[in-house]
Amino acid sequence: MSELNAVVADAAIEFHSVVKRFLRHDRRDESFLAVDRLSFAVAPGEMIAVLGRTGCGKSTMFNLLAGLIEPTEGTVRVLGHDPFREFNWYRGKLAVVFQNDRLLPWRTALGNVELGIELLGKEEEERRAIALGWLERLGLKGHEHDYPHALSGGMRQRVSIARAFAVNPEILLCDEPFSALDELTGQRLREEYTQLVRENGKTSIFVTHSINEALQLGERILVFHRPARIALEARVAGGDREAIRQRVLEAMNPNEPRLAEEAA
Repeated sequence: MSELNAVVADAAIEFHSVVKRFLRHDRRDESFLAVDRLSFAVAPGEMIAVLGRTGCGKSTMFNLLAGLIEPTEGTVRVLGHDPFREFNWYRGKLAVVFQNDRLLPWRTALGNVELGIELLGKEEEERRAIALGWLERLGLKGHEHDYPHALSGGMRQRVSIARAFAVNPEILLCDEPFSALDELTGQRLREEYTQLVRENGKTSIFVTHSINEALQLGERILVFHRPARIALEARVAGGDREAIRQRVLEAMNPNEPRLAEEAA
């Protein structure tokens, strides 16, 4: 592990020498390597941005973390448990915000936010109060009974964020949830998301391909190379952001120094 990860005690998330291989569909006797001895740790309440170019393995790491797939080698631990083998244990402890809002079209904004709380077995009166509170907090008061088709893209993503926070999870996983939004809407939601995470003491993993987004949403940035391994780890809090930006650019473009200079 890197020096930064070595000091993480009682980690909320741990990857230790994780390897993930997938069988090739066209050649059943061959596999390709998606994750290569990946190790890192995340402290409770920490905000991590995972950054990398398309195809570097960010989504595979995300799926391992969410318990959707099992590592080929190594261990993944989230809150001290195995997310793949103990998937049901994470109900209410971990929430995901996807790139697509994934709202149920037959449910209103209120009904969508209530869904996760409903699955936790909360009584109707309690879950309605919680859902209404989060919709108001996300600026959606007056739209509680609107269906997804009547909401803008930004409003739908606000519903998705409200749904995630409503179950009061310890960990929030975000897979590029603002990438499809216009810049102004995305900026506002990034600011609101950051404030909500900090105010509520959540641990956040935010996957992105945008350096600006990573600098805004991450107290620490992990830059991935393909197959998924850490090429750079940088602490943002208290650091020189322009210097960090340049280091990230160089890490993402190790064989293209001119591209890094131009992008800066």
